[in-house]
Amino acid sequence: MISPVSAAASPAAAPALIALAGATGDLGHRIALALLDRGAQVRALVRPGSAAKPAAGTLRERGVPIIEVDFNDAAALARACAGAACVVSALSGLREVIVDSQTQLLDAAVAAGVPRFIPSDFAIDFTKLPEGSNRNLDLRREFGRRLDQAPIRATSILNGMFMDLLTGQAPVILFKIRRVLYWGSADQPLDFTTIADTAAFTAAAALDPTTPRYLRVAGEVATVRDLQAAATAATGRRFGRLRAGGLWLLKLMIKITRRLVPAPNEVFPPWQGMQYLHNMFTGLPKLTPLDNDRYPDMRWTKVRELLAKK
Repeated sequence: MISPVSAAASPAAAPALIALAGATGDLGHRIALALLDRGAQVRALVRPGSAAKPAAGTLRERGVPIIEVDFNDAAALARACAGAACVVSALSGLREVIVDSQTQLLDAAVAAGVPRFIPSDFAIDFTKLPEGSNRNLDLRREFGRRLDQAPIRATSILNGMFMDLLTGQAPVILFKIRRVLYWGSADQPLDFTTIADTAAFTAAAALDPTTPRYLRVAGEVATVRDLQAAATAATGRRFGRLRAGGLWLLKLMIKITRRLVPAPNEVFPPWQGMQYLHNMFTGLPKLTPLDNDRYPDMRWTKVRELLAKK
């Protein structure tokens, strides 16, 4: 029996071609580099004007063709997907991107006869969340329903929260006052994975023809107490905990913040990040079972390692 790894990376097989949308973004760029490191061919699909971005230049230096394509041009988009073993989406945005553009990309992949599709789902397990609890994840769920109806094999990769956010963008580890901020229980397990590890796993999955509908990974599963210990060990300075209140209070804060600062056209307004934290602290979207061992060459970064580099 051939394992997923050997099937994906057999030296006798011709290098697989992966069509990657969103290759000039942080995650997409890392996925492209990880695919190249695994010996794959990569075709980067970018919108008109994006070929001039620095990330595109870096990929071009590695021999990656940068294909500028108008997603509204179905025939051109299908040609850009033609011959690929898998189409990977690392697109980021709101409805016009996550639902509309990804649907155009999906239709093009189907029209081109591409056998597999990996959507831009990279998140906590939103399939377990109630509708309306997170705007951005509701969009992914909506696209997922379309994807499940399409004649193509799909694999969503769920990775929890990007661990990198703990070093500043996510208001959880407060370095200035040496506290770990939380709501609800300090013992709720939370899933974290670095952007780099998510990209590496996605590259392996894109080259693996045996992937199931969902793959769930977490570089580290940590409670608030674990984050407190990791921050203390990484910095050599003792961190404490700061409980802001129950989950009901966070939910109220989200409602007030969304009313005062709606920012409907921003992908990540303040209230969106608060929604994500609320989801995580409820425990509902906890990733299980984990597929961390699916590709034995993967090495997962731990919170302490990440914080030590800050």
